[in-house]
Amino acid sequence: MLGLQYFSFDDLWSPLILALFLIIAAAYLVLVGPFSEKVRGAEPATTGQKVMFLAGLFALYLAQAGPFNLLGHVMFSFHMVSMALSYLVAPPLMMKGLPTWVWRGIVRWLPTRKLAFLAHPIVAAVLFNGLFSLYHLPVVHDYVMLNFTVHRLYYIVLFITSMLMWWTLLNPLPEGRQASGLSKVGFIFLNMVLLTPACGLIIFASEPLYQTYSNPAVWAEAMRYCVSGDSSAILRSFGGPAFFNVLSSTKEDQQVGGILMKFIQEGIFVSMLAYVFSQWYRKERQEEDDDLSPAGGGKEQGPLNPAAKS
Repeated sequence: MLGLQYFSFDDLWSPLILALFLIIAAAYLVLVGPFSEKVRGAEPATTGQKVMFLAGLFALYLAQAGPFNLLGHVMFSFHMVSMALSYLVAPPLMMKGLPTWVWRGIVRWLPTRKLAFLAHPIVAAVLFNGLFSLYHLPVVHDYVMLNFTVHRLYYIVLFITSMLMWWTLLNPLPEGRQASGLSKVGFIFLNMVLLTPACGLIIFASEPLYQTYSNPAVWAEAMRYCVSGDSSAILRSFGGPAFFNVLSSTKEDQQVGGILMKFIQEGIFVSMLAYVFSQWYRKERQEEDDDLSPAGGGKEQGPLNPAAKS
């Protein structure tokens, strides 16, 4: 299916990277399980937190080392799905999966005073969306795809900036500065707007933009980083990316990729809007209940005060 049958297990699943992700998963389970009992004030992670972290880790693996990574090298539409999994799905799941005490340890280890400005909502939004949009300029994208070291470094930086972007919405530290509900709503809309130009460029382009998906020689060179064999052998075997394209043309594949990215982003951020509104509403109700309760000094206190009757 989708041409995956032509590739080996190593090409599809990257066993060494799979082993690394399994080690990370095992280390996480030990850290938030047995090890947490030895840390003062720490609580073991809940089942929900474990599920979210492992799901986020699995999504990141699929996108960066599993089948989606390979498919992202042969079809632009899968490349955009891989990007969405890496930066819009995996980061929030992994962030929510780490208990508060772990985040406190991470923050203490980081030079937060020097780097705090990077987590400012506007800076974080501009950084992530700017780097994402820059990456999808044709000349930048083709260069990154053909240079393995630059490719890995760029993806690491994108992941870090995506975490900074998500921090405003999911700040896991109760003692940290928490954005108001209205600020979070504005932040979500800002992110939705900032990514629109890049998606628009991709969707409405009159011709294929990327040599990686339209020029067989460039494509074969890029494929060397995720499959075994040299570029000439890959080219002889498949002739070019069109061999795998289930859509009618490279341009259509490109348009579908842009649409998918925008729809996935919109879906995730609309879900976040619903989450923010529910939290906002719950907080307002809690404050109202506190004001009306006898302990809160609200209006209902008067009749219960004997001095009020005299």
